[in-house]
Amino acid sequence: MAEITQLIHKYLRHNKKFPLVFCPGCGHGIVLGSLVRSVHALGLNKDDVVIVAGIGCSGRIAAYVDFNTVHTTHGRALTVATGIKMANPKLTVIAVMGDGDAFSIGGNHLIHAARRNIGVTALVLNNFIYGMTGGQCSSTTPEGAYSHTSPMGQLESAFDIVELTKAAGAAGVSRGTVYHVKELDALVADALSRPGFNLVEALTPCFTQYGRGNGFKSAVEMFRWLKDSCLPIERFEKLEDRTGKIPLGSFVRRDIPGLETRYAAMCEGVRRKKGGAA
Repeated sequence: MAEITQLIHKYLRHNKKFPLVFCPGCGHGIVLGSLVRSVHALGLNKDDVVIVAGIGCSGRIAAYVDFNTVHTTHGRALTVATGIKMANPKLTVIAVMGDGDAFSIGGNHLIHAARRNIGVTALVLNNFIYGMTGGQCSSTTPEGAYSHTSPMGQLESAFDIVELTKAAGAAGVSRGTVYHVKELDALVADALSRPGFNLVEALTPCFTQYGRGNGFKSAVEMFRWLKDSCLPIERFEKLEDRTGKIPLGSFVRRDIPGLETRYAAMCEGVRRKKGGAA
């Protein structure tokens, strides 16, 4: 209990109203906890950590943490995060986004951030819906699922966040859930400690906008679904029938330098060349 109190007073802003603004049963507060615990476990100076958030429920995380924070426009978190990392590569830059923020309106920015391998950690809170903006279907809403904009069922197929980010060239890609908290903590800490663009997808329930319209009787039932449907990638790969199952864990771990490192090396090479010519 003493350690929890220490984390609260050290990493959260004291002038914010608690409990959190999130709906009962929302998993976003659990992701906030994983973020704080990971920063603490790595011994990062909070003055060297930058949280860049987009629009949506996940964007409120930036208001609670006592780091350097920027609240950007919808879908633009990674563009701002890229600029910050290029301007000051020593900072630990984390872009916190929802599934719509990252892969719908912000999808183009995400694939190019992965392609460039900019040294930013992308924390994507995937609840399969636009939560704060009204319950519309997003690019990760499962085919056949109901939303306010797909009352007869979603006709489009959903993005697989892991596969898309892998294909775009990210240095690190992983997936966890807010039910498997210790594993999520480890994935976030690993992403923060590695070079290049690292994405962590966190599956998190939205009972208010998604669960009630898709057959879940309570938020607790949605957590049970995460428990029953999600399993470590090692077990997933051994299954003959993978229908309805979601693999968890680390899918890509490549130690390759980020764009900011390559850019600094290029600049140093230019300076040396000019110095030699002089």
